[in-house]
Amino acid sequence: MAMAIAGSGIFMSCTKNLDRLPTNALTATQVYSTPLGYKLAFAKVYGSFAMTGNNGSGSGDIQGIDFGTSDFFRLYWNAQELPTDEAVVGWGDAGIQDFHNMNWSSNNPFLQGLYYRSMYQITLANDFIRQSSDANLSAHGISATDATVIHQYTAEARFLRAYQYSVLMDLFGNPPFVTDADAIGTIPKQIQRKDLFNYVQSELKTIEPQMAAPKTNEYGRADQAAAWALLARNYLNDSVYTGVPHYDSAIIYSKKVIDAGYTLVPNYGWLMLADNYLDKNEFILTINYDGLKTQNYGGTTYLNHACIGGSMTAADYGAGGGWSGLRATKNLPDLFPDFTGNVDKRSQFYTSGQNMDINDITQFTDGYAVTKYRNKTRLGANGQSLDYSDIDMPIFRLPEMYLIYAEATLRGGAGGDNTLAIQYINKLRERAYGNASGDVTSIDLNFILDERGRELYWEGFRRTDLIRYGKFVSGTYLWPWKGGVKSGSGVQDFRKIYPLPTSDLSANPNLVQNPGY
Repeated sequence: MAMAIAGSGIFMSCTKNLDRLPTNALTATQVYSTPLGYKLAFAKVYGSFAMTGNNGSGSGDIQGIDFGTSDFFRLYWNAQELPTDEAVVGWGDAGIQDFHNMNWSSNNPFLQGLYYRSMYQITLANDFIRQSSDANLSAHGISATDATVIHQYTAEARFLRAYQYSVLMDLFGNPPFVTDADAIGTIPKQIQRKDLFNYVQSELKTIEPQMAAPKTNEYGRADQAAAWALLARNYLNDSVYTGVPHYDSAIIYSKKVIDAGYTLVPNYGWLMLADNYLDKNEFILTINYDGLKTQNYGGTTYLNHACIGGSMTAADYGAGGGWSGLRATKNLPDLFPDFTGNVDKRSQFYTSGQNMDINDITQFTDGYAVTKYRNKTRLGANGQSLDYSDIDMPIFRLPEMYLIYAEATLRGGAGGDNTLAIQYINKLRERAYGNASGDVTSIDLNFILDERGRELYWEGFRRTDLIRYGKFVSGTYLWPWKGGVKSGSGVQDFRKIYPLPTSDLSANPNLVQNPGY
């Protein structure tokens, strides 16, 4: 049965429910009749990143999946981290162990949930963009002054749509494709990965002049630097998406972000705290979570609670209790000179009573616990709620741009400066070490992959990184229980792209399944 998409009365989805009518009496004409109506609809486009539904933790925009697991970043994190050398989970929910075993199917409920969540957020953006055309603004009697503000909203909605298409491109390769130019009820056609890459990059460049200058928008809203950051990220992976590398472009756009005035916060340990909104000088774009206003069991609530178990005291992490789920494989702590964080402060693990080796994935005490996400403030106070996190999740932050610049330079991108790349890397290491003792004088690609692991672990990057480095499915680089084998095993090459859900293939005759599934 296909997952129905609900929430705003808009059904430009790729499910079999295309002919259904809105389930509420509020029509688009009413919603978009005033500038306030536009602002509220725009808020929903952003809000769908941090909320599972309109009514808190017991509601969901996506039907057919447990509401508690239907948050975008929780689903995205599972798909990006659980199949890698960075994380395992101990639970037995149907489909969750498929990730680390690398034997998922097109019926995996978490992959279906992520796919439909991304498509739902694209649907919201498409509707807002469509309703914000000059013709519709005029028809709704919106003044020229208000229309100017709404046009900036539209540029941001286009950015959020481009971001979600980037997610689908990276994970699913060849997803359905629909924009505001398509009539409501259109059955989407399939787009090939290369064509989607070209669309996303073109869209980002088109909207760039219409977006707010870097660091001038409200916290949590996209600006030009967010567009540049997504361009840089996509260009770094272009050799995977299209087979044609554009490392020179990755250098150009990462450098634009670096030169836009962002700075590192002085303490790495502050990055994932309950008051990390104070880190806005490092954060380029965030998903804003609030323990009172965005209550759901995904996002950083998931990354705070699911990492607590064994002999850990939940109160130490600003939580009312632990879920005894997520831990690290030994490959992650092995990246650091010590596990305590006394040398490299990015090393944030709980080891007491935990075995470094994983003999049984279902046992929380097998594998070190990660303490990176703490619902505590810099001063040690709890977040607003012990059940729901206040920790904002950065989608982009400055260190990623340093690392993109360095990697693209090492891969031969025109315009890259190796000396400058080393300087950028040493900025990260000096923060981590507290002094210059960790500085390096030379770097290579393997070092950059390890440094990405040290700096960005558990932030949703690792699967993409390992694929770019040719290590995700390979038998030459292993981690515990890779492919479902205790010592690790290579898997089939087709696992580098996830399958399209069977439910959508049944609903949409335009779709062809990815090879291998």
